[in-house]
Amino acid sequence: MTTPPNLTETRYSWKLLRAGEFRLDAGSMFGLVPRAVWSKTVPVDDRGRITVQHNCLLLERSGPGEGPKLILLETGSGDKMDPKSRDIFALQNRSITDALDEVNCRPENIQAVAVTHLHFDHAGGLTRLCRAGEIPDWKPDVKSASPEGGVKLTFPNAKVFAQQREWSDALANRSVMTRTYFRDHLDPIRNQIQLIDSPRPFAPGVIPDRDEAPIAPVSLRTTEVLPGLFLFLVPGHTWGQQAMMFTDTKGRTVVFTPDVMPTLNHLGAAYSLGYDVEPYTSMVSRRWFLDEAARNNWLLVLDHEPGNPCCRAKANEKGWFELSPDAP
Repeated sequence: MTTPPNLTETRYSWKLLRAGEFRLDAGSMFGLVPRAVWSKTVPVDDRGRITVQHNCLLLERSGPGEGPKLILLETGSGDKMDPKSRDIFALQNRSITDALDEVNCRPENIQAVAVTHLHFDHAGGLTRLCRAGEIPDWKPDVKSASPEGGVKLTFPNAKVFAQQREWSDALANRSVMTRTYFRDHLDPIRNQIQLIDSPRPFAPGVIPDRDEAPIAPVSLRTTEVLPGLFLFLVPGHTWGQQAMMFTDTKGRTVVFTPDVMPTLNHLGAAYSLGYDVEPYTSMVSRRWFLDEAARNNWLLVLDHEPGNPCCRAKANEKGWFELSPDAP
């Protein structure tokens, strides 16, 4: 795995896949930001939840070259959640397999998958319920979100890319949430997982000032895991959270944006999540991430935005940033 000087050697066409709407607690999604502030623009349901989306990207390599032809970024929650959990999160009866079917792509043809992190709403779709007559690839011997019958690998022919720190934290369940890393989407992929260790924005032990930028730009902190697909750390929501970057066939630098800014309504400096392991780190990451996005004209694709998730960042006169919509 290398860090080449440019992102243009291999290009991808891509499709935005919607793996299903769901709802999350508004207070948790906006952390310390007062309801009187965010409620002016964000509607909630009668249970205090906001609507979000499982956004995923299907990449297809353009032209000849090495590496996988089809790559999936993110997988959503999948179809394994029990009725109680489905009610809590108002999960649609829909998963990544439905989204792939709509674009005539079979899961077994996916050769690589990358996830921002391993929480259930991002990596749960790596496995699925067994269908009638199928033999499970994995059966639980500990408490999990899946039924006793076990699960199948959704993408049996794919390598799965995640950060080493994220994998170790997931296995140890190091999270502020007690039920987000599930054995039924971790244990089954042990033979698929490809772990990387991208350079950190700040050296271990360093506590940056809130407006401090990393010493090295993102271009020197990416890890090329496949031709033209680059991953880099964006810590805060989890310590091993990553973004994904590639160049598309229109020459745009596309960056799939993790939970450092899950929706358009999370643009503000203080808009860290109650789910974050380190809200302060999320705030620091959000500033340098948006600064890089503005200076390099990245096309951002936000992981949970229920509307158009594609946007570009621009610095404003107030010392912060604005987002403008763009086309997929």
